[in-house]
Amino acid sequence: MGGEEFLAGEVLGYGAYLCLRVEDVEAARREGAGRIAALAARLGLRNEFEAAAVPLSRESFALITRRSATAADIADSPVQDAAAMIHVSSARAETVDELSGEVSRVMSGAGHVKAYRGQSRPKNYTSAAMDKWAYARQVAQQPGPAMPNAFFVPLSKTADWWKKGWMERHTYFLPRYDDEGRMLNEGHALATEAGIACLLRRTYRHAVSPAPAGEYDFLTYFECADEAVPIFHQVCAALRDVKRNPEWRFVREGPTWQGRRVPTWEALFA
Repeated sequence: MGGEEFLAGEVLGYGAYLCLRVEDVEAARREGAGRIAALAARLGLRNEFEAAAVPLSRESFALITRRSATAADIADSPVQDAAAMIHVSSARAETVDELSGEVSRVMSGAGHVKAYRGQSRPKNYTSAAMDKWAYARQVAQQPGPAMPNAFFVPLSKTADWWKKGWMERHTYFLPRYDDEGRMLNEGHALATEAGIACLLRRTYRHAVSPAPAGEYDFLTYFECADEAVPIFHQVCAALRDVKRNPEWRFVREGPTWQGRRVPTWEALFA
């Protein structure tokens, strides 16, 4: 009844976040000038900073320069110290590999790159009603100037979480009530409600669950306008409050990395 075989295993797409540590800014700017944009164009990847196509294509890349980073449960210096981040998404793993490899070659004499990879999968815990409540009214990706703020939050679930059957895990996403109908806690869904209309959110999963030691189960990412930054922090606080959202007793977070979306490779190092 609780077996993993009942959960969707289809892979919808592939993605990676490339964390760049820069030691020679001029070399990084010079070596990447034109090369990344040219390769992205050849691969058919749209720049997420630009006006979005409707419907959005999964084939895309983004350039994000650092603003700050906050340490959390899992120490991870490649994320914590990243001067810039590049996102790449595709229906083909080979496309993600090719852009990631080119960024590594560009940075070989100017710094270091660590890639965090994941997969897009179908939603396992979403009914028709939840899909309409949470996803049909979520904000779509906007051009960079409209929603310039980006947040990368990698995380993993504890061993105790993965020991639970999928039906029990499902219960943590919804509110819980006592026998008199009084709400005991909000659960994941209600704790995040304030962000539905203003926070773009994207999640990649590791290829296996749980992820191997030293890797993350989930790579979560958000974008928002300047006025919605406090709402991002409000949603994070609500999720981390285990009285409101007991699920977070089973979560261990990596650093929260905050950046600013930029249009070009050169702007990463301005």
